[in-house]
Amino acid sequence: MRRRTFIQTLSCVFAGSALAKHSHAAGLSATADAADDAAPALPPFQAPGEERFIRSDVHVGDRPSGASFATRSPALGCLGAAGTAHPLATQTAIAMLKRGGSAVDAAIAANAVLGFVEPTSSGLGGDCFAFVWDPKAGKLAAMASSGRSPRALTLETVRSRAKNGAIPALGAIAVSTPGCLDGWWTLHQRYGRLKWAELFEPAIHACESGDPVPQIIGYYIKRNMAAFLRPGSGVEETANAVHTYMLGGSPRRAPNEYDVRRNPDLAHTYRMIAEGGRDVFYDGPIAQTIDTYFKRIGGWLSAEDLREHHAEWDEPLVTKYRGVDVYAMPANTQGLATLQMLNVLENFDLRGCGFQSTQSVHLQAEAKRLAFEDRAHYYADPHFVQIPIAWLNSKEYARQRAALIRADRVMDHVYPGQAPGRGDTTYFTTADSSGMMVSMIQSNFRGMGSGLVADGLGFMFQDRGQLFSLKDGHPNIYAPGKRPFQTIIPGFAAKDGAPWMSFGVMGGDMQPQGQTQIVVNRVDYGLDVQAAADSPRWYHEGSSQSMGEDRPGLGPLGVLHLETGVPAATRKALGDLGWQIGESNIGAYGRYEGIEHRMQGSDRVYAAGSEMRADAVALAY
Repeated sequence: MRRRTFIQTLSCVFAGSALAKHSHAAGLSATADAADDAAPALPPFQAPGEERFIRSDVHVGDRPSGASFATRSPALGCLGAAGTAHPLATQTAIAMLKRGGSAVDAAIAANAVLGFVEPTSSGLGGDCFAFVWDPKAGKLAAMASSGRSPRALTLETVRSRAKNGAIPALGAIAVSTPGCLDGWWTLHQRYGRLKWAELFEPAIHACESGDPVPQIIGYYIKRNMAAFLRPGSGVEETANAVHTYMLGGSPRRAPNEYDVRRNPDLAHTYRMIAEGGRDVFYDGPIAQTIDTYFKRIGGWLSAEDLREHHAEWDEPLVTKYRGVDVYAMPANTQGLATLQMLNVLENFDLRGCGFQSTQSVHLQAEAKRLAFEDRAHYYADPHFVQIPIAWLNSKEYARQRAALIRADRVMDHVYPGQAPGRGDTTYFTTADSSGMMVSMIQSNFRGMGSGLVADGLGFMFQDRGQLFSLKDGHPNIYAPGKRPFQTIIPGFAAKDGAPWMSFGVMGGDMQPQGQTQIVVNRVDYGLDVQAAADSPRWYHEGSSQSMGEDRPGLGPLGVLHLETGVPAATRKALGDLGWQIGESNIGAYGRYEGIEHRMQGSDRVYAAGSEMRADAVALAY
């Protein structure tokens, strides 16, 4: 077997053919004499009106070492590392580390830059969560800054605005209190080394001087703005969004790739925050601007809601997966779903099944279906309901759930367990010379958010409130002052009491599915921090109970989407097992960043990997 070919063909724990190797070769011969008018014209690259250049018979080039599908090697360094969804944000993080800043300083500065260069996934109008490996304490800390629903917005009003039994995705009805900035402040108060104002200097400079629009971010700005401006979108006011994100303030001039975009309003907001700290946002002039704006458009978010927001420190959830401690964010997130999936999968020999084999994908997708039924039935704000976390995360419960999975076919129906008694996002990670590692995720939720931008502030408010349930008796039912169910979750893993991997996979309900695939790729199949991300992914959509994200009419089995890199034999065999195989659904497989920590003798070495499905870059030094 050639070194660059990575296809395991080991036997599995249940019947099924081993994954066959496939190779495709296309012959092409030509002479100077053959280059005439009869020769077919080559398809143009990025032709006008085309969004993607696709040739189904063209695949990734050959690497001389490592996994055949890997796009590049991990970035290696001894002093620090960073991975974000945009090159400028990654460079900013590295610059802060070289200036003497902590991994937390680097993460905050990078997030501030992302709020400008990647408004499709992040910004001051959203929430954030973070894990911090504290080398002095020798343990992981968890910070949650998730905003609550407006106290003036009643359940009756929300139900009166509902569409098809769900809260609309756009407009003031879906806005919850932004928690992002208080999360930055809370992290900096405990772990910051640089002055607070220094962290905003790169973002302010970028907002004012401008930055070229990357390919994928530009694509999503166009899609989001088109949705906001569509008649009947439900967005109460769009002039501010057009002024902030469209070129020249024209509703007909969405930024294209290479266009230089600026945001002087956001620069001004950042300057106020740099000088006045978190209070200028939550109990000062920015809060008053927000209050006035929502009163003007008939919304509900108020200065009182902002004043009452505070981030929280919490104890991470953890499970041991084949000797690796995998952590999850508690609170009102879906972090527990990753642990539940891994607990179920630990009952099967995935390495024996074979990498990208029918059996391996089948088991992982069935574990997802089981975990997501519990997710829909139990997950909510623990300040309002009691969640049986210990039972849901137990190995015994996982064994019971694993016993439901059939080797020869898809489970017909999946239900949540009966408790005894009673995710568009940006992810980034940083690491410094002391051994501190930060795993941080930040989001406006779906796309750019609600479509609403307060006068002169330069950022959009999140639409996270859409994920409340409107079903009586549901633990996640809407209530004033309640935190909605959260899809955004950072990831972290440790070995033998030492940090091993800071990682995350962005993208709504793909996040636990993506995190699980990263852990499986690394632990079961031995892929490095970059190849684990480049491996083809699967994404299962649909559950019998929804958390506001699933498309209706998918049926009890849902739809299993496979990236084009999944072997054809695996795809066919999954269909034979009864899976409904959907189209590739490009853009639904999440976006990853990761940093691995390892000791090479007395030397600390960081290996950073980034996402080829985004405009991402990982660097180390």
